[in-house]
Amino acid sequence: MDKIWRSFQALGAIAFAYSYSLILIEIQDTVKSPPSEYKTMKKATLLSVVVTTLFYMSCGCFGYAAFGDLSHGNLLTGFGFFNPYWLLDIANAAIVIHLVGAYQVYCQPLFAFVEKQATKYFPDNKFITKEVEIPIPGFKSLKLNLFRLVWRTIFVIITTIISMLMPFFNDVVGILGAFGFWPLTVYFPVEMYIVQKKIPKWSPRWISLQTLSAACLIISIAAAAGSFAGVASDLKVYKPFKTIY
Repeated sequence: MDKIWRSFQALGAIAFAYSYSLILIEIQDTVKSPPSEYKTMKKATLLSVVVTTLFYMSCGCFGYAAFGDLSHGNLLTGFGFFNPYWLLDIANAAIVIHLVGAYQVYCQPLFAFVEKQATKYFPDNKFITKEVEIPIPGFKSLKLNLFRLVWRTIFVIITTIISMLMPFFNDVVGILGAFGFWPLTVYFPVEMYIVQKKIPKWSPRWISLQTLSAACLIISIAAAAGSFAGVASDLKVYKPFKTIY
């Protein structure tokens, strides 16, 4: 049964890797034209999906080929060996660089929403709306908003503490992937495509799209179940601020 739960959890991790719809529109909105934004994003999306698939398939296949069922979620430290140090250090440095950039990109929609709402409800609050110019010799002045600085800093601190307090990385990734994958990456795009293209109900294309959506919903439900089962299992040996391998 544990193997089934882990398989479901893996589906959630895979779904999380493809849940990029949150930032797709944000990036497309900043793409310079011509050429048309949708053409540029179509090429970028295709290339990104191909590269992501090849990368994750390589990690999964090589990890399973080397360790079989004993393959751990953390290929760098999950097996208890730390040699060669230089190779692990380079890999960890690459992960840090990747996550710092990914964190910034993924959080931008949330940052923009909160700051827009704050400005909307408190337009006369100087702390929220005032921009402070900081002169930088040789460069343009830097505009600093105190509200943006304070609330984003608090947000990063809180999320960091939570991630350290509950170090269930694979389980949490599976849960986030399960809840974010189907509605944002499958359901809404499919429904928007149907409306935009005016696809009639019960036509072959409509049935195919709805079948795809239903299949992804089932995958998301299975991934959520497997991830919650993983959290329940990890809680039995849980210790705050200590990574579980």
